[in-house]
Amino acid sequence: MPVSAVKGIGTHTCARLEKLGIASLFDILIHIPLRYEDRTRITPLDRLSVGERALTQGVVESVELVQGRRHSAICRIGEAGGASLNLRFFHYTARQLSCLSPGVQLRCFGEVRPGPFGPEMVHPEYHLLTQDLSAGLDRHLTATYPTTDGVRQQTLRALAREGLRRIDEGLAVLSDRLDADAKPTPAHPNLREALRLLHRPAPMEEPLLPAARERLAFEELLAQRLGLMRLRAETRQHGAPPLRLPLSLADDFRAGLPFPLTAAQQRVNAEIERDLGRERPMMRLLQGDVGSGKTVVAARAALTAVASGWQVAVMAPTELLAEQHFANISVWLAPLGVQTALLLGRFKGQQRIDRLEQIRTGDVGVIIGTHALFQREVRFDRLGLVIIDEQHRFGVHQRLALRDKGNREGLFPHQLIMTATPIPRTRAMVDYADLDFSIIDELPPGRTAVKTTATPGERRGEVIARIADWVARGRQAYWVCTLIDESELLQCEAAENTAQLLRDTLPGVRVGLLHGRLKGGDKDAVMQQFKQRELDLLVSTTVIEVGVDVPNAGLMIIENAERFGLAQLHQLRGRVGRGPGESFCVLLYQSPLSQTARQRLDILRRSHDGFEIAEKDWELRGSGELLGTRQTGVAGFRTAELPRDGGLLPRVAEVCDRLMREDPTAPELLIRRWVGQSMHYAEV
Repeated sequence: MPVSAVKGIGTHTCARLEKLGIASLFDILIHIPLRYEDRTRITPLDRLSVGERALTQGVVESVELVQGRRHSAICRIGEAGGASLNLRFFHYTARQLSCLSPGVQLRCFGEVRPGPFGPEMVHPEYHLLTQDLSAGLDRHLTATYPTTDGVRQQTLRALAREGLRRIDEGLAVLSDRLDADAKPTPAHPNLREALRLLHRPAPMEEPLLPAARERLAFEELLAQRLGLMRLRAETRQHGAPPLRLPLSLADDFRAGLPFPLTAAQQRVNAEIERDLGRERPMMRLLQGDVGSGKTVVAARAALTAVASGWQVAVMAPTELLAEQHFANISVWLAPLGVQTALLLGRFKGQQRIDRLEQIRTGDVGVIIGTHALFQREVRFDRLGLVIIDEQHRFGVHQRLALRDKGNREGLFPHQLIMTATPIPRTRAMVDYADLDFSIIDELPPGRTAVKTTATPGERRGEVIARIADWVARGRQAYWVCTLIDESELLQCEAAENTAQLLRDTLPGVRVGLLHGRLKGGDKDAVMQQFKQRELDLLVSTTVIEVGVDVPNAGLMIIENAERFGLAQLHQLRGRVGRGPGESFCVLLYQSPLSQTARQRLDILRRSHDGFEIAEKDWELRGSGELLGTRQTGVAGFRTAELPRDGGLLPRVAEVCDRLMREDPTAPELLIRRWVGQSMHYAEV
């Protein structure tokens, strides 16, 4: 039932409720209260404590208008024992004051604060009592809900009561498909009881509230998983071209590499090869820490597709990373007769026309690019494999558009999705239940641990002096800034100002500048200068977070490190430690550090394991957008919260499997109830 059908809820209120995700009465029932107020008992005036929110009452003794920095009206109420309380109003009307005449009995609720004339409540909720002072007390705790401008708590409470009333009176059907064997535990309440507890608990039922909330969180997580598993089943029904790599070509590829493959890379290659050989689309997520060698795994998969007569699209989030992939993959595959091409948004005129024609006719086997790959005029001859790097940086529709380009007579391309940002196990169980996982959990030999230190900004001069010594030893360095432009509010040094300061302070050091506002050609020129050692120090924004590989650069300074998330700091640090000799990362921070920021920097100093760091980041940041952009496109949770509810997930997976086997109608009902129409966006 839409909330607009409830008496008293007009168009403007409906629009405001939509901001809270509330369009139906079920939406209000899963709009979980933030806290509860006890209005079931009266606290005498002489027992009120500062900081307490309480219901109290008394007789109006006086009303006084007070002049000061802000004009206010003070209504003093008292009780027989002589105790009193001031009610302060900064906004009032003459009619309001006329009702608060001495002798009137008043009941009020609010927070007790210290005031200049004794304890007071500022703008309390109140009403006049005309009969028995003990009458009219609530029997339930009063819920306080998350709200938005223009939506009063009374409106949300009234809607919740209406929803519960309709269920109780049989005017609305609330189907509960989770019997005792399908709940988190048999002791958890059923759906109807959980909703009543959360919105209208009696005072003695307060200990039951965590279990009631957990019951809703369980069902929401279950609906999310059911949707992803159904999506997985639907995807598996599509056909895909079987791709196989001849043994001789696999041997030639391995022999042509300038390094041996790790055991982890070989294991992942076997997993991917097995999937590619099937006649249904591979849907595999490849996780690997910074520098673990995901690109060479992707190159081998691309070779498998080309050897089978199909094309490959490799999509990267930035031109810088696309160009680096092109440089590496083309070197590895060219000796094997594979044509590789680059397609970037900046390609214009005849260059672009020629490249599009090569792709359309199948003259090139591997096409590497950015978002330019899924533009309408890009047409593939036979697209058999899609490889998406740093997948969280793309919108879901972009990935779908690229996949759909490969639909050829009912055959869809295989998909390999890569990320260098390890995904916490709990998050993966929720957001990627429809994908198979491969993990490269081993670094190539020769990669050295980066020595990481945290240094306060006051010692910036010492850090700059260290750069001069570092460069004198023939090494290169990065200096990472958080913003391009100056911002006093964030206390972040602008990259341009920092570059100029370092040029002035270090006259013998060749300083380059790289940031997102530079044109593509200018970025390439700066990066090439750095790679070819024509620059000693590269001042950059986080554009270098992914894909930059300069082995001689073994020192990184990250300015305002306390403003970065753990995962991003780990990604940035991964740009060094790629060559011979020691490597260092200096985390410059602004004092004083918050407790959370201090924890983040301490974790980074202690650990180099990206998976451990991701788990710690997840714990510190909770259910926020860990990777910056929602991976699946599924709407945010309404009742569940991760990682708090992560312990429910094994039971969720168990119940999900049982429902899909035994009750084919339950998944559809639960998906529609909790996820609605958004689940199709989850397809990647």
